[in-house]
Amino acid sequence: MAVFSGLTEKLNHAFSKLKNKGALTDLEVKEAMRAVRVALLEADVNFTVVKDFIKTVSEKASGEHILKGLKSSDQVIKIVNDELVELMGSSHTKLMVADKPPTVILMCGLQGAGKTTMCGKLALHLKKSGKKVLLAAGDIYRPAAIKQLQTVGGNAQTEVFTLGQIDPVQIAKEAVKYAITNGLDTVIIDTAGRLHIDETLMTEIINVKAAVNPTEILLVVDSMLGQDSVTVAKTFNDALDITGVILTKTDGDTRGGCALSIKAVCGKPIKFLGTGEKLQDIEVFHPDRMASRILGMGDVLSLVEKVQNAVTDEEAAKLAKKFKTNAFDLNDYLEQLKSMKKMGNLSEMMSMIPGLSQKMKGQDMQVDEKQIEKTKAIILSMTPKERANPQLLNGSRRKRIANGSGAEVYEVNRLLNQFEQAKNMMKMFSSGKRLPFGLK
Repeated sequence: MAVFSGLTEKLNHAFSKLKNKGALTDLEVKEAMRAVRVALLEADVNFTVVKDFIKTVSEKASGEHILKGLKSSDQVIKIVNDELVELMGSSHTKLMVADKPPTVILMCGLQGAGKTTMCGKLALHLKKSGKKVLLAAGDIYRPAAIKQLQTVGGNAQTEVFTLGQIDPVQIAKEAVKYAITNGLDTVIIDTAGRLHIDETLMTEIINVKAAVNPTEILLVVDSMLGQDSVTVAKTFNDALDITGVILTKTDGDTRGGCALSIKAVCGKPIKFLGTGEKLQDIEVFHPDRMASRILGMGDVLSLVEKVQNAVTDEEAAKLAKKFKTNAFDLNDYLEQLKSMKKMGNLSEMMSMIPGLSQKMKGQDMQVDEKQIEKTKAIILSMTPKERANPQLLNGSRRKRIANGSGAEVYEVNRLLNQFEQAKNMMKMFSSGKRLPFGLK
């Protein structure tokens, strides 16, 4: 994940000095902890948080606490991993659901954090789990804010409630009434943000909270703010007693310290991450998975979830049948390429595979998404008959396809080789009891 790429690299460098050693001396542990401390501070983690973290890890990694017979370096890394998990909240904190519908989610935050877009992302996420969602336009100040929410809601195929630029408290109350009348079980209220925290902003949100008694109060924070984001979180929490935090722009060039500081400073969990600009670019926050990614160990569970979200059970069953009957053709290959695009940033997905994160970094291995588009163009330049029967593709046909797609003949050849390799690999999986990612 981009938000932690620099920290991951520095931590791995610190731990590399411990590798291939048996028992570690207290001095070696101390030197490693010094490097970890510098890495965390450079990642913009709160100073007090770093101080307490290093103290705890150092105590647990001291000589008398390291088990004999086990590799000391692995134990130290495990201790760091466990403490990172603890720092970020121990376990995933689910969204609360109201005892009596609707569940009301109040979204708050500073202007520019991506709050309105996040309302749409959260609506889409909840719809996938069967919720009937209503978006409420409570930002009456920012130019085009209502129109933006309507656009976001349209893209998420979610109804948007608006009463124009009247009192936000009245809008929130009427939105809840509308949800009850129309059988909608979740209301997400978009509130006004400011360029900075001010008394007027807080008073208005406090009044909205008192009027609708929200089940969740989620603070949307721009992760690019660094330590300032922790200050923002503490201020909003002191005023509103928020229930959770959503970090946005975690795909950007930021140091990630806020993700490691917010829970420790304000005591409230991170519940979601915004991982890109698309509506589907929202990720449930799991402290244990995030710790694994920070340490360059991958995150297979999140990868599997992305695949499952991109491919329906019906599509998976159909694909499995094709592999078993050797009917997988270039039309199916094209559909798989389209599914990959639904999963988001492909380089980030590759980094979720254990061991591959550091290899990608060391060899500058990046997934070229433009190449995927070119591959799709080559396949689309084939006739339906050729896509269904790749064995028909002789030299002259390959030349025609290359000319039609703006590619070279060698690129067409490479695509066909990749297709055969994928086909053979999946045929091997399908000969066993199970296919990957739950395909049967």
